[in-house]
Amino acid sequence: MHFTKMEGLGNDYVYVDCFEQHVNDPVALAKRVSDRRFGIGSDGLILIRPSDTADVAMEMYNADGSRGRMCGNGIRCVARYAFESGLAPKHSMVIDTDAGEKSLDLVFANGAFDGVRVDMGAPVFERADIPMEGPEGRVVAEYLSIQDHGLNVTCLSMGNPHCVTFVEDVEAFGVRRWGQAIEQLPIFPERVNVEFVQVVSESLAIQRTWERGSGETHACGTGACAVAVAGQVNGLLGNDVTVRLKGGDLRVEWAGGDHDSVFMTGPAIEVFRGTLDL
Repeated sequence: MHFTKMEGLGNDYVYVDCFEQHVNDPVALAKRVSDRRFGIGSDGLILIRPSDTADVAMEMYNADGSRGRMCGNGIRCVARYAFESGLAPKHSMVIDTDAGEKSLDLVFANGAFDGVRVDMGAPVFERADIPMEGPEGRVVAEYLSIQDHGLNVTCLSMGNPHCVTFVEDVEAFGVRRWGQAIEQLPIFPERVNVEFVQVVSESLAIQRTWERGSGETHACGTGACAVAVAGQVNGLLGNDVTVRLKGGDLRVEWAGGDHDSVFMTGPAIEVFRGTLDL
């Protein structure tokens, strides 16, 4: 099986072109390729498939084999792969995901590829649609009790469920302890990605992410979008924000309306290509 390893701000996946190849067991393959000691090493597996309605389709699996609906960093890499491999040789394209179809524009500087801008769609605030158990309504700065402690959280979906909490010092915060605990709370029936955020200014936030099924990752694109939205509804961030992650920066724009799309711009890098003996 031929594969390509790509990364967006260090959020790395193994990509398989399924236009001419077939994957029998993507769950087992995701676990195998993700292992950083005995496999290729990645945060998961992304299959690039034909689509009846879009330019290509993206099928995502986390490192533990669980199915993911959407990945902001992953979809940028799919776009670059589709463009450069000739699957969708145009600067604007539509990619089908489990979270719906997403429109993307490739960005060029002096004729060279310089990133991808993604229309991530409008944020979803209603608790039941995140999904999260509890009373109807939005979850904004809500007190969440866990392990005899508590955090104020804002929850929303950006194709994936996210739980955002703002802290004073994100580097000193116990991301592994609290991320793992919150991910597994029964109030999140599909588990949840957890973002820990330090606001520097209205245009800059520092983020660490605990991703369901993968643990702490260097970057999370849907998470950065969730952070920008949560920061704005809490009055902490403006509508054009640089979100600084372990792997680098993402630009996130949101006009602030319930039906306004969130736009994310960031890099997509090919690391290497190879062949895996199945």
